[in-house]
Amino acid sequence: MSRKRRRLGEILQHWGLIEDQQLEEALKIAQGSHKRIGDVLCELGYVQDTDVAKALASQAGLEYIDLSQADAIDKENLTLLPVDIIKKFMVLPLEKVGNKLKVIVGDPLGLDVLDNLRFRMNCEIEIALAARSLIKEFLDEMFRETRESIDKAVREMTVDSSIDQAASMNSSMDISGLTIDKGNNSIDVKGRATDAAQAPVIRLVNQLIAQAVHMRASDIHVEPMGDRVRLRYRIDGVCHEQDKIPKRTQSAVIARLKIMSGLRIEEKRVPQDGRIKLRIGDDTVDFRVSCCPAYHGESVVLRVLRSDAAMLGLEKLGLRPDTLQLFNSIISKPTGIFLVTGPTGSGKTTTLYSALNVLNRPDKKIITAEDPVEYNFQGINQCQIHEQIGLTFGKVLKAMLRQAPNVILVGEIRDKEVADVAIQAALTGHLVFSTLHTNDAPSAITRLIDMGVKPFLVASALQAVLAQRLMRTLCDNCKIPDPHPNPKELAILDFDKEMLAGKTLYKAVGCDICSGTGFKGRRGIYEMMLVNNEIRELAFKRAPVNQIRAAAIANGMRNLLGDGKLRILDGGTTTGELVKIAQAEGVVEMDEEDAA
Repeated sequence: MSRKRRRLGEILQHWGLIEDQQLEEALKIAQGSHKRIGDVLCELGYVQDTDVAKALASQAGLEYIDLSQADAIDKENLTLLPVDIIKKFMVLPLEKVGNKLKVIVGDPLGLDVLDNLRFRMNCEIEIALAARSLIKEFLDEMFRETRESIDKAVREMTVDSSIDQAASMNSSMDISGLTIDKGNNSIDVKGRATDAAQAPVIRLVNQLIAQAVHMRASDIHVEPMGDRVRLRYRIDGVCHEQDKIPKRTQSAVIARLKIMSGLRIEEKRVPQDGRIKLRIGDDTVDFRVSCCPAYHGESVVLRVLRSDAAMLGLEKLGLRPDTLQLFNSIISKPTGIFLVTGPTGSGKTTTLYSALNVLNRPDKKIITAEDPVEYNFQGINQCQIHEQIGLTFGKVLKAMLRQAPNVILVGEIRDKEVADVAIQAALTGHLVFSTLHTNDAPSAITRLIDMGVKPFLVASALQAVLAQRLMRTLCDNCKIPDPHPNPKELAILDFDKEMLAGKTLYKAVGCDICSGTGFKGRRGIYEMMLVNNEIRELAFKRAPVNQIRAAAIANGMRNLLGDGKLRILDGGTTTGELVKIAQAEGVVEMDEEDAA
């Protein structure tokens, strides 16, 4: 016959920790307040919570862990559980053997905690007990040590002279007005203590950000290596390595960037995304921050989002007059789909935002579905996609149609579901803008059909497709005529003598204004395909892309290569720049020696 399980009060009484009268008093209070007897005894001061934890362990036949002992837990085992689980459920990982994880808890009856742990970790859970107060003290100490290690790195850190030079160059830039964006809430940290604002790590991070903005960088890359931390700025689409950051400051610099962008500094095993907003001079600059675990530490990339980039205007995009006229006629239509295609980083979002800026009037309702929302527009309803909670493009699109919009922007058509909803929206009286990843404009039709969209729907809904690329523009201050252009590049681009007659080609030199690169800024080259009856018929018949391309060119479409060649003849760029992104069909590429 099994032994009768003793009650908690009886165990404490047997150990001589409480008397009969104290136990009776606690039982009456517990019955009236629906509290546990152990909690009541602690509140009355008759026992300590460590005594209750030991008694619970004895009652349930569990191991008791005394966290007041220095060697109670091997701190290397703390990585067995994610930090968010440790903080949320107040549990400590003790060890893992095979598929069984042993954890320390303060409540053996917390079945919901155990169920959550089993689900999250996908393994068996074994528990040991410790006093809840000692678990809390242990967690406080653990996170205090994390903070102190960062502060120590900051105190010991010295700023390289190269970064000091950058600081002097940017000393006129006001970066005191810092806000950290967390969703729709902004936390103003402008009023922090002066001593903290002067910490070396803060000065270093502020300086590298200010320098990047001063140099017109579109991205800041902080990349930990084995012996250093590489700092690179992407300027006009090309990465330029800057002065390295000392390896000993790696953790402090990355922690500072994560704090500024509202990320969890203790989480180093999963990617995180955040935002920073800074006032630099008279401008407010947003930064989209991506933090990704890598072999030598977390790699951090800051995408520089200037508000004026979205307000660039169609005239400044680089569209030639005939293409611009066609563009304006398409976006003024009441219905249909207008697609912008090209690879990542080709300026598709800027083009679409410029179009929305033209259409953004009080008499039109505009809704966008984006991932992520890069620029905020007054007067436009912008929806952020959150696929991890089920808020996908498809669901947002269906909800948007119930909002009675005139114009819809879909960040990207990724699959058949989104394509079908977008086409239905176009066919039911909406003007739809979106992007697609294809090499040229004619390929957009075959891409949609390959997704599973019916050809007659593509033919009916599609109004036009704009393909684009970005090319670096020569610096007007230092460019010089090129008397001997590379003949191999001319052959690859299919230039003939008649085309070059009376024209002057230019080459890059480099000066202080363009930071020695010879180029300053980028402008687009474009390929606008208007979907007319002939192309609709080809789409309906599932014609191959080469037939669609031939029909588009016969109807006046200028392809990317042709638009780029006109840019070269205008003196805006070099043959080498166009060779990188567009080549004539049937011509072999240069070898490395010719390219040099």
